[in-house]
Amino acid sequence: MIPRYTPSDFADLWSTRRRYETWFDVELAACEAMERAGTVPAGTAAAVRPFRAQLDPDRIDEIERTTRHDVIAFLTHVEQIAGEPARWLHRGMTSSDVLDSSLALVLRDATDKLIVRTDAVLAAFERRIEEHRSTPMIGRSHGIHAEPTTFGVALAGHYAELVRGRRALVEARRTIAVGKIAGAVGTYAHLTPAIEADALAQLGLRAETVATQIVSRDRHAALHAACALVAASIERFATNVRHWQRTELTEAEEAFQKGQKGSSAMPHKRNPILSENLCGLARVVRAAVIPALENVALWHERDISHSSVERMLMPDATATLAFMLDRTRGLVDGLVVYPANLAKNLALTHGLWASEGLLLALVGHGLGRQEAYVLVQRNAMRAFHGEGLFRDFLLADEELRAKLSEAEIEAQFDLGHALAHTGTIIDRALAEGRAATASTEGATS
Repeated sequence: MIPRYTPSDFADLWSTRRRYETWFDVELAACEAMERAGTVPAGTAAAVRPFRAQLDPDRIDEIERTTRHDVIAFLTHVEQIAGEPARWLHRGMTSSDVLDSSLALVLRDATDKLIVRTDAVLAAFERRIEEHRSTPMIGRSHGIHAEPTTFGVALAGHYAELVRGRRALVEARRTIAVGKIAGAVGTYAHLTPAIEADALAQLGLRAETVATQIVSRDRHAALHAACALVAASIERFATNVRHWQRTELTEAEEAFQKGQKGSSAMPHKRNPILSENLCGLARVVRAAVIPALENVALWHERDISHSSVERMLMPDATATLAFMLDRTRGLVDGLVVYPANLAKNLALTHGLWASEGLLLALVGHGLGRQEAYVLVQRNAMRAFHGEGLFRDFLLADEELRAKLSEAEIEAQFDLGHALAHTGTIIDRALAEGRAATASTEGATS
């Protein structure tokens, strides 16, 4: 993580102090479960708990330079500050019982924060969708004018995609909220499944179905995949903003603040820097998916090849996505939309967008589809090459007029007909999103 792209709550979540405090919480939960099972003297956890505030990350790191083992260094430090009762900690456990259960806690909390941020972006989208529900614009395929839509529908497509990304995060949260207190190879040789269930329940976790020495890494890969989906959705929106902001279109642009400067050389520049930044950061989040998948295939009950990868991947991917979501919310809220330019660009081809309606009208009058295609296309191409207006060519085409009246031709240029169902599309998207964000899963569970 670098400070520029790390929200403060994620800096705290992934801090060294938070890591050791979470390890302490796992050890104490396991100790309390063992006390209830009668394998550790009663009152041990209560005697050790006050020393949580005295954890010294620098001292632990100093010990690790000798032990070359982080969990042993941690336990050594706890024994040094807590004294005799601390000898009962970690009874029957292996390092990964602590590491993976604490990692689950951090990842669960990180995912909750991501879900909350996703909801904020969805709320921003919803406001702008309603604002531009009926603002006409030209739809494009391959970057080329196609048929009319509305700016609200364009935004609703991004909204609906993010709703699905939220659903993936919620499912990933459930998948990742799993720990283990099962010993060296997950067989409870010196523990019991009941002790594990008790300890994990205190932490709000479930037990891994079949643990090895670790929690299976397909769970972590699923979270990275969900993060990548959300990042990709953000990138698609940011890419559209970059296109809408192009000088040739100027249909929408990022907010440009008073005092902001776009170029060190050219004072006139207003660049889509937020959107470009989001596109770049999306690459970082997506890039974590392949290493996360490669971490699944470890040797036998485990090896350590996943560990170094995760120390970098997990903080970077989650913090970066959190930053992206914060930035996206601001981008959506501040997006400046130019309805007049949307209308101007919609009219740029003088109604060439009506070609499909004309094709279908001819088919409806008994003409073969391919024959009708030729009739419409030959008039459309003349208009495309600037020889005149599409309407005029259609009205003057005797072969076409033998099938369609002037009123029938004019009807195909009715924007109200073209956009008749856009409200239904928007309502469907918003209903699905509202249902998702009203769910008690994820951040509110």
